Amino acid sequence: MQKHLRFLFFLISIFSYAQDPVNNLIDSLNLVNSSENKIKLAQKIALSLKENDWDRAITYLELSESEAKKTDKPESYLAGIYVNAGNMYSSKDVLDVTLDYYQKAYNIYYNANNIPEASKIENNIAVVYARLNNKEEALKHFKQVYLYQLKKNDSLRIAQILNNIGTIYLEENLDSSLYYYNKSLKISKKINDTILNAYLYTNLGRIYDLKNDSVSAQNYFNKALLTIKNSNHDNANSFVYQSISEYYLNKSENDSAISYANRTLNVHDEAAYNFTNLNAIETLFTAYTNKEDFKSAVQYYKKYNTLRDSLNIEDKAVNVERLKLQQEYKTRSQIRELHEEKQQFKYFLIGLSLIIGILGLLILVIKYRNRMTKNRLEKELLKTKQQELRHSLDAKNKVLIGKAMTEMHRTDIVNDILKDLKHIKLKAVKKETQQAIDFILKRLQRDLNTDIWQEFEVSFEQVHKSFYKNLTKKHPDLTPKDRRLCALLFLDLTSKEISQITGQSFKSVENARTRLRKKLDLTNEKINLSTYLNSLSLN
Repeated sequence: MQKHLRFLFFLISIFSYAQDPVNNLIDSLNLVNSSENKIKLAQKIALSLKENDWDRAITYLELSESEAKKTDKPESYLAGIYVNAGNMYSSKDVLDVTLDYYQKAYNIYYNANNIPEASKIENNIAVVYARLNNKEEALKHFKQVYLYQLKKNDSLRIAQILNNIGTIYLEENLDSSLYYYNKSLKISKKINDTILNAYLYTNLGRIYDLKNDSVSAQNYFNKALLTIKNSNHDNANSFVYQSISEYYLNKSENDSAISYANRTLNVHDEAAYNFTNLNAIETLFTAYTNKEDFKSAVQYYKKYNTLRDSLNIEDKAVNVERLKLQQEYKTRSQIRELHEEKQQFKYFLIGLSLIIGILGLLILVIKYRNRMTKNRLEKELLKTKQQELRHSLDAKNKVLIGKAMTEMHRTDIVNDILKDLKHIKLKAVKKETQQAIDFILKRLQRDLNTDIWQEFEVSFEQVHKSFYKNLTKKHPDLTPKDRRLCALLFLDLTSKEISQITGQSFKSVENARTRLRKKLDLTNEKINLSTYLNSLSLN
């Protein structure tokens, strides 16, 4: 039996869950993937839950906000979310939070140049300031909305705003209030808005009552009564009746006051917890007291106390809930701010890391560039030094060649003189002349340097220290003439220049070069003889 009951309860719970539209919306939310659909569904769920489960309602509202921020154009969704949030908090009379959300929505619409929506929200902002009794801010925003509606030429909205402005001035400046009410009534008559006409006639009656103009006050109250004669608009009717009952009470016309106060109570249930009924009952016991009908007065006084206590209890409960919601909003805002600060700090660290990385990379690039510059300068310096060495070596080689050629020319001249002297000696008759010529010949032969090439090699080795050493090491079978020819070829002298230095014929030099190639085992004709000999100085 118990199993059957449990199963029955289980089926009932499933059926109840399936019939709950909120649960259906939540199921749909879990199935959709696009952010746009999630935003719409989350807002619907929030609005559905606001009366029964406020905490969950706010959670889903925040979910829609979170999803909106993930989209490419979050502002296009956030404005609507903030309007709904403002409406939700307005229904709970949490006006400071309401104002905060409306202001966020207004800023988005205004920055997007969506003036129609911005104007709607600004009207809401003006109403909230009026409820907060901040008349200066309320007037400022109402006038801005009024200017926009003038451009749009929306007569009803213009008349409503003028009525609101007139009500704000009511307690401070009766003439200003009268001006705006009359301006609103003029428009309202043209569009024939019955409800707005009723409010305006009543407000004008209250104004003239405060100005002690009973005739005008009575006239406008009568017009208000005629306007609502066939109206079913409870709020407008109770407003008219209660305003007239208070007017008659102030004039000590107690019966009329009682009549209209009862009409006010008839509009709503007499026991309904609202301030309109409370004011009507207060009018009744005051009027009965004035008439000295104390029995009726006491009866209504008891009702007044009961209703007042109930409203006070309800008002206190609303205040407690308002304070709770305000605190919850502040706590959520602080948590959100902490989360955003954490995210910002995270992004800051990432940015700082990137900057440090870029700076590190920049330092490495600078170091690399400096190293490359240093290497380039060192190469240029080395190249310059090599050029200097090459120029110095060329100069020394020219000195060697010049010295060798000078010595060769001097030797040739001396040899020519010796030949001439020997020829003269043969022709000389006198013995003294022959002896003198022999003396000169001996001196010239003694001074003749027959070791020119040995001196040249000594000077050559001083300049090119490793050449002869490497040449002898690789080719030990070379003759002194071969070594001499190698030295001249090393200095990049042509066959013609070598023939001039050595006194040999050009052909003899060419033949000597051919024989030298064979001795050096340079059978490949592509290998240059001078290039090969120059390579020996590098080993």
